[in-house]
Amino acid sequence: MIKKSAYISVFILFITMVVSCEKDFQDIATSVVSNTKFETKDTIIDIVITNKQVTSVRADGLTIGGTLDQYLLGVYNNPNYEKIQASIVSQLGLDTGITFKDNAERVYGNDTTVVTTIDTVFLKLPYQATLKTGTTSDYTLDSIIGDQTKPFTLNVYRSDTYMSRLDPVVPSKASNFQSDKTYQILPGELNTQVNYPFTPIATDTLMIFKRRLSNGTVYKTDTLKLSNNNPFARITLDEAKIKQIFVDQFDSPNFTSQDALDEYFKGLYIQATGNEGSLISFKINTLDLSLRPSIEIRYTKTVLIGGTTVLDTIEKTNSFALSNFSTSVYKMDEKVYPDNGNIVLQGTAGNRAQVQLFDANQLAALRSKNLLINDASLTFYVNQNIVGTDTIVTPYKLFLFKDGNPKSQIKDVLSEGADSFGGGLVKTDNKPDYYTFKITDYISDLLNGTTNYNPILGLKVLNSTDFPTTGTDSLVTDFSWNPKVVTLLNHSSSNGARKARLKISYSKKK
Repeated sequence: MIKKSAYISVFILFITMVVSCEKDFQDIATSVVSNTKFETKDTIIDIVITNKQVTSVRADGLTIGGTLDQYLLGVYNNPNYEKIQASIVSQLGLDTGITFKDNAERVYGNDTTVVTTIDTVFLKLPYQATLKTGTTSDYTLDSIIGDQTKPFTLNVYRSDTYMSRLDPVVPSKASNFQSDKTYQILPGELNTQVNYPFTPIATDTLMIFKRRLSNGTVYKTDTLKLSNNNPFARITLDEAKIKQIFVDQFDSPNFTSQDALDEYFKGLYIQATGNEGSLISFKINTLDLSLRPSIEIRYTKTVLIGGTTVLDTIEKTNSFALSNFSTSVYKMDEKVYPDNGNIVLQGTAGNRAQVQLFDANQLAALRSKNLLINDASLTFYVNQNIVGTDTIVTPYKLFLFKDGNPKSQIKDVLSEGADSFGGGLVKTDNKPDYYTFKITDYISDLLNGTTNYNPILGLKVLNSTDFPTTGTDSLVTDFSWNPKVVTLLNHSSSNGARKARLKISYSKKK
């Protein structure tokens, strides 16, 4: 009884304390809400935003796993922006399934010979595509901008520039291949049709080719499909050249290892040129081997006895994927944009912007007011009068960063996360309207003196590598394979309520 009474007394005392504390919490909350010693206001800060020309970006993936996520091929020509002609240069991955010379004498006898006949050779370029609802083979092509009804010119060459992963000057560092790098090519196109007119076609899901004996007789018809009937482009290559460069060399030391192949066949140069057409994004680093761009070789070995009689046929298939080391080439028509109230943002090696929030005097004046920052947002409006402003070519997201040396993340990216940081496109009546960034922590630290680092900010079309991979990754890597474009309005008063602006919400003691 005594123990039970003690427990009950303690329990009652505990409940009394909780209720008392709960009342304290309510009183405190009420006091804060009804506090009349502070006032909350908003203010618009004048900023300065200017165009910044870009001549090249890093185009290899040596520092991010060896390959980039996307590689652009084709032409995009919009008179409001820089024309881009995007090409791909790549080493070839060694096909480990290569079988060396068939020993006909050992297998079939001394009076037999083996004759190799090329059935077909082509460059396979699988599209990124999406199945239409309710279908199994009807696709729409993804990751394409420009006029898909008009062809661009495509040629395939053998590169004569060795692509080293290590910096030849400082071997302890990775090489750096810029998008404007010049590559030496060996004379003569590898594609059968020189200046091939390339247009993307969503219905290209099947390839039919014939297998032939050494005398030219067709003995079989074969088909090629990719996973899930995915559409793909195929550029027919010169059979004689591919036989000489590849098939006839399979028994040589050139195909005994990846390093040997890299030294022998330095790279494949897939070049796009022209004044019209479309720009297509291809994925090289994919786990599905059938969806990797590659050189495909189909050939037949005819075993003859007595020089004429067919004793056997051996079907051969070899694939050399563009998956070992690849880089991009962006040929841009460089433009200097006039100071006409517009800011041009273009991905790849196009144009960016620089944003100055405060000069030294502005920052000092704001600090002297001892403001408590509640919210800070930076908004950029789309110039909706530009012809071609649509959701196809308009980037779905922009990226804001400290454009110093090195480039670094704004605090809010790390403290609040990429989603809260913002930068996504907002549409009104289904038209691109504006982009807003939340930079509350960054502005608060500047105004309360936590940091004195007040660099120019950079604004660009978002690339998937821009955001940090960890909570402590503060540097911004300079890659760009997102080709989208948008024209924004700058800080000029002539842009009225749609001029670029910084809005700060703050509390201040009365």
